[in-house]
Amino acid sequence: MVEPKHHELQIYDTTLRDGMQGMEISYTLDDKLQIAHKLDEMKIDYVEGGFPLSNEKEAAFFAQVKKERFEHTKIVAFGSTRKPGIDASADGNIVAILDADTPAVIIVGKTWKAHVEKVLKTDIEENLRMVYDSIAFCKREGREVLFDLEHFFDGYKDDPAYAVRVLKAATEAGADALVLCDTNGGTLPDEVSRIMAELPRTELAPLGGHFHNDCGTAIANSLAAVDAGAIQIQGTINGWGERCGNANLCVFIPNAILKKGYKPAVAENLASLTNLSRFVAEKANIIPDKRQPYVGDAAFSHKAGQHADVVAKAASLMEHMDSSLVGNHRRILLSELAGKSTIVDKLKPYGAFEKNDPAVNTLVQTLKEREREGYEYEAAEASFDLLLRKAIGRYRPLVELKNYHLESFKSLDADSKTVGRIFLRTDGGEVMGAAVGIGPVETLDHALRDALDSHYPFLKQISLIDYRVRVLNPEEHASAKVRVFITSSDNSETWDTVGVHENIIEASWEALIDSIEYYYNKVVVNGVTSGPGAGGGPLRNA
Repeated sequence: MVEPKHHELQIYDTTLRDGMQGMEISYTLDDKLQIAHKLDEMKIDYVEGGFPLSNEKEAAFFAQVKKERFEHTKIVAFGSTRKPGIDASADGNIVAILDADTPAVIIVGKTWKAHVEKVLKTDIEENLRMVYDSIAFCKREGREVLFDLEHFFDGYKDDPAYAVRVLKAATEAGADALVLCDTNGGTLPDEVSRIMAELPRTELAPLGGHFHNDCGTAIANSLAAVDAGAIQIQGTINGWGERCGNANLCVFIPNAILKKGYKPAVAENLASLTNLSRFVAEKANIIPDKRQPYVGDAAFSHKAGQHADVVAKAASLMEHMDSSLVGNHRRILLSELAGKSTIVDKLKPYGAFEKNDPAVNTLVQTLKEREREGYEYEAAEASFDLLLRKAIGRYRPLVELKNYHLESFKSLDADSKTVGRIFLRTDGGEVMGAAVGIGPVETLDHALRDALDSHYPFLKQISLIDYRVRVLNPEEHASAKVRVFITSSDNSETWDTVGVHENIIEASWEALIDSIEYYYNKVVVNGVTSGPGAGGGPLRNA
């Protein structure tokens, strides 16, 4: 077999099957279809849609993708080898993956003798026949067939000779690729390299790799496999999957391209990787991991004043790559560690400011004072943007609060309710809003919208997608000061705001109004058009 060249690397995505086996991950049928098309736009080579027999949603997905066009991606149906003692043509699982009518199928089979005997409850010779028959039958039906060798590395360590026999049986049956799976996630990179080097490569179909992250080495194992000759790597967007997850394609792809020099088809769309990561997270209703390499908010963030100063002078001395290559961007975080360089960097969108500018001195002092009071702006840059605007005379208030009134009540035989009213002053005069909700924060949010929606239609574009509270001085018990963070979105971008007070409602109000005023000043006042969104948010129990 010819050793793979860099441009031959294939990326196989299993977000819609293995990824959905992760905790708290679920997609609707429409979500799955949208994700599949987004992966196609990225030029991901294979997208595994799931197991057609597992549930009605999976069956509906394959029924629908038959009608849709994919420019690059091959949709793959997943299934297992035939059952012991029957023909592949009579096996319902094999028939189902062929009926899915996808250009490629992936069949998973056993490599570890213990699984053959204890799980399949058959003998090792029948397992070899099951592998051969299943692959050969699908090949005769005109499919590209990929073969997942479940528990391959554990099986090889237990009995290398038998693991190789499984590889050869699949090769003889016509498998287009043999995917070596670290199903338990317990293999380390040096083992991957050693075992792959020991295989009789010239006698086998091309190899791939599928690694779980139970030891935190799924990416390292994937890179080791590619360096050892694997032409295909399987993984999921954001690394979601069974237990600790799968190899994170949002990390593997840029590592393979930027660090190793491989050229998979997705390379031409690498700058869309951050957007892809967040799109998939949004569909799962999962808040993106800020500390995720390459695509996370923290990936190119700098906090200490000295770091920010170096970045301003020579970014390459503090960053391993240009963030724009993966569609991310640099963030200079705000904290008591920040110096004047950080403030100057934050003021760049508003003009050229020097370190000795009075506004810079004022903002440095304000930042330190506010953080002593409990504010934290590195996770709430929208609130800090409002401080910047106020310091340089670029802030335009949306409303002025006159008062709000909230009343919670509960009867013996009913859930608690909160009734709220709010009175505001705007450019057009005084307005009032009212709402009934479960929690006081939800009620306050809906009363605010009730007062303003008809005057400011842009509010319908804003959703509140996260609400977090931290007690700052628990030793004060019920009178402790709290810090509230709110994350808002217009379905295109997200932003975070903060409020601090001994009263959780007042802290929440501060973060709520900052969220709206930030959007108003940045988008509405500046005349920037934003995409459609929805009102309301997950504050029912707040």
